[in-house]
Amino acid sequence: MGIYVNPGNVSFEMSRFSEIYIDKSMLISKMNALYRTERRFICVSRPRRFGKSMAANMLTAYYSCGCSSEKLFAGLKIEESPSYRKHLNRHNLIRIDVQRFLDTEKDLDTFIPVIEQTIVSELMEEFPDCTGIEPGSRLKTALGQIFIQTAKGFIFIIDEWDCVFRIARHREEEQKKYLDFLRGLFKDSEYAELAYMTGILPIKKYGEHSALNVFDEYSMLMPKNLGEYFGFTKEEVSGQCEKRGISYDEAEKWYDGYCLGSLHIYNPKSVADALTWKEFQSYWTGTETYEALKIYIDMNFDGLREAVAMMLGGGRCKINPRRFQNDMTTFKTRDDVLTLLVHLGYLTYDKETEEVFIPNLEIEQEFLDAADGSEWNGLIQALSHSKKLLESTWELDEKAVAEGISRIHNETSSILKYNSENSLACAVLIAYYSAKAYYINPILELPSGKGFADVVYLPRRNADYPALVIELKWNKSAEGAVKQIKEKGYFSWIEGYTGDMILAGINYDKEKKVHECIIEKYNPQIKKS
Repeated sequence: MGIYVNPGNVSFEMSRFSEIYIDKSMLISKMNALYRTERRFICVSRPRRFGKSMAANMLTAYYSCGCSSEKLFAGLKIEESPSYRKHLNRHNLIRIDVQRFLDTEKDLDTFIPVIEQTIVSELMEEFPDCTGIEPGSRLKTALGQIFIQTAKGFIFIIDEWDCVFRIARHREEEQKKYLDFLRGLFKDSEYAELAYMTGILPIKKYGEHSALNVFDEYSMLMPKNLGEYFGFTKEEVSGQCEKRGISYDEAEKWYDGYCLGSLHIYNPKSVADALTWKEFQSYWTGTETYEALKIYIDMNFDGLREAVAMMLGGGRCKINPRRFQNDMTTFKTRDDVLTLLVHLGYLTYDKETEEVFIPNLEIEQEFLDAADGSEWNGLIQALSHSKKLLESTWELDEKAVAEGISRIHNETSSILKYNSENSLACAVLIAYYSAKAYYINPILELPSGKGFADVVYLPRRNADYPALVIELKWNKSAEGAVKQIKEKGYFSWIEGYTGDMILAGINYDKEKKVHECIIEKYNPQIKKS
């Protein structure tokens, strides 16, 4: 048993017998199905704190012939898989944690030779009868010799594979050398029976093409059939909450919201922390500060701050993620930065609508911290006025609502393009920021061209508040906005809702530079206003 060649199972053992352990062992069955096939090269990218290393440790413990792991998998779902016994501790395995070789940027000049020399030395000890291998041999040469002489292949588990691109952000030559090393290791490699790489970023692109095109990629944008292994599912979290007597609704509000295909995934590390300490809060800053987030949103490409402000209010932002180059420096548009934030876990991506949004309250706290500075001129103040505006809406105080919208619109004018339909929509979302405590995320149709935004807030489960239906107008009339809500039957958006509603028409008069508001109570069941 070595450190890198056929390592032990201690790391997985510590996870397996921890107080909180969620069984993700059926990931092994997915990997067994790819063993020695054309699709045996897998790159799984997901944010920090989403269980990447745990999955790598589990696969290492399962496949490596350098340990005996039957007791660790006893009682887990994988025991029922037909392929379980076939592969359990029966393979030569090489486990590489790239970050272990890269403590500082200075290590970039030597880390590839060090990786090769270290692993080749262990291979020489593991296969002493194989000839043609010397201390200075290239790793792919040594592996090729072992395969030719013994007919034994290898499974590769590479953790933090993209560490180079995060440490050497501006050293493109070093990045290319690293990609060349990986390409040479795996291209046309008969000795590679399975390769599982995991990191935060997908594989670096040059132009529109991946630099390692033998790998199938599974990411926060395209999880494919591995979505349930990226984090905790609703059923897993609700079961743990019931077991420990804590509120599932609170867990959902704080840590749910990551869209992976049809699944909603919870941040696993934060859920585990909340279950352990029985306290709901942001655990994100326990491992990294918000400075990294602040750097990216301060890159105000193409209205990036406006997009963040809108998302803080519960809105969504349409993006094209396909041009992102999968690194941390090549930013040409707002979409590039927003796509990176999806991979970092600060946003989530709805594939059906091609929109990004803030997934949960934990991440919202990170955005609020990052936005608490002079560059954001008035956003935090605007959010602080939101509760009063919501109360005024419930009280049908038209004058107070109009004045509140006007104040918030003015406070955010440095972020929003003031004289546009979109800026009014964003201002309204910010104005009703406090509605999140009582309502689910708003249903909205943001303006397109000369269109206007309609916003609907539905109350949360067991919350005794009226639904809010808001129609916006620009240089028209607030009365006409309320009339339009009724005439055009916007209630079809919320079919099945039977409670009271508040209809609010908000108009901005560009000539007078004033906001106008008309508010009515309404119940669609009795058609009475």
